[in-house]
Amino acid sequence: MLEKLGEVLRKATDKIANAIFLDKNLVNSIVRDLQRALIEADVNVVLVKQLSDKIKKAALDERIKEIEKKEHIIKLLHDELIKILGEHKQLKLQIKQNKIILMGLYGAGKTTTIAKLGNYFAKRGNKVALVGLDVHRPAAKEQLKQLAEQNKLNYFIEFDEDDAIKTWKIIKPKLKDYDVVLIDTAGRHTLDRELAQEIKSLNKYIKPTESILVMPADIGQAAKQQAKEFKEAVDISGVIITRMDSTAKGGGALTACAETKAPVYFIGTGEKINDLEEFNPKSFLSRLLGMGDLQSLIEKIKSVTNEDQQKAMQEKLEQGKLSLTDVVEQVKSMQSLGGFDKIKSMIPGLGSAKIPEGVLENQQEKISKWEHIIKSMTSEERENPEIFDNKKTAVSRINRIAKGAGVHNSEIRSLLKQYNMLNEMIKGGADMDISQGMSQKQMMRLAKKFGKGKKLKF
Repeated sequence: MLEKLGEVLRKATDKIANAIFLDKNLVNSIVRDLQRALIEADVNVVLVKQLSDKIKKAALDERIKEIEKKEHIIKLLHDELIKILGEHKQLKLQIKQNKIILMGLYGAGKTTTIAKLGNYFAKRGNKVALVGLDVHRPAAKEQLKQLAEQNKLNYFIEFDEDDAIKTWKIIKPKLKDYDVVLIDTAGRHTLDRELAQEIKSLNKYIKPTESILVMPADIGQAAKQQAKEFKEAVDISGVIITRMDSTAKGGGALTACAETKAPVYFIGTGEKINDLEEFNPKSFLSRLLGMGDLQSLIEKIKSVTNEDQQKAMQEKLEQGKLSLTDVVEQVKSMQSLGGFDKIKSMIPGLGSAKIPEGVLENQQEKISKWEHIIKSMTSEERENPEIFDNKKTAVSRINRIAKGAGVHNSEIRSLLKQYNMLNEMIKGGADMDISQGMSQKQMMRLAKKFGKGKKLKF
């Protein structure tokens, strides 16, 4: 996601910080690199010029001492980029029942985003219902049904009704026990008069707590006009930008929304159900600069485990010990997060670290073997893997388990190495905030391992 822009920003701040003297040639070189990267990310040319002028002006200001000037320019760059990205506004649930209506043009990803948003709120303890009011696109109702069933979400769809308001009247009485109601609506190729009228009528009749526009990142600067049109038609409360993982134009969509004062609530970062992140400009920029974003990582972890699982894991962590079954479940959760390729930019120090490509991808076969291994173990071996530290009995145990599971001895050792790594990370549990998962100190320990060129062993 905007990887090239992040690399240029990191190099620019390093050049400024390490420069003995900020002469005109160096400043011009840094500004040129920034301009090129921002324009390639599809940021508005006018905004790019304004940022460039401010940096040049600050660099040539003789009233500022040289040491202070470097700090001033880096802070200026940071603050101006935050302004360009817009204000942080959370999608907060404020009343007993929150009705959230999603709208957008064809191909924006509304239906998929509704399922992601449903998963997001359900994992946080809310009772969620998905409602299908897209009565025009033939496959919309079936798609919503499949996504809801795949992700164990409640849904309400009327397959025999082709009027959106009549559909809502039928479904509404069934929704009284739900905290969050997410409503899918029809799209068009453009915001024509007919679509605008339908959306207005639905908003007036349903009275949603939030009206959200869903837009793909690859439309770049065109997002500005689209956000403006929808805002004028139905007064949207916020935006969700999809496909941020697959385009270099994401900067255009983000900054365009900021210009129209339409806050970005979430960004979609992939096709999986958990690939939805709350958008926070400061955290987003922190990741681009290689400084990590622990809060987003914590939120991502919450998205792949429900409250009961979190409580159970909390008790394990408080005791400072995991079982081998827990290890396999944790690796499964990591896969759900998207692997290290998706989360490394969130961990301080790992953004630019060289990690073997797809280190946690394609692990399904290995996980399957690990599950067979665990079934071939005694309950004592599963719950107390330290028993394998006894060299006198370890070989015979491993041979017995390998034979029972139909795997090579190396697969068992691989599982035990995974266990040792995770168990090491929770030793001295006093520095862990259990309610939020892995602590910053533990993240930094992990980052330090990578920083020294070590590889996690799987």
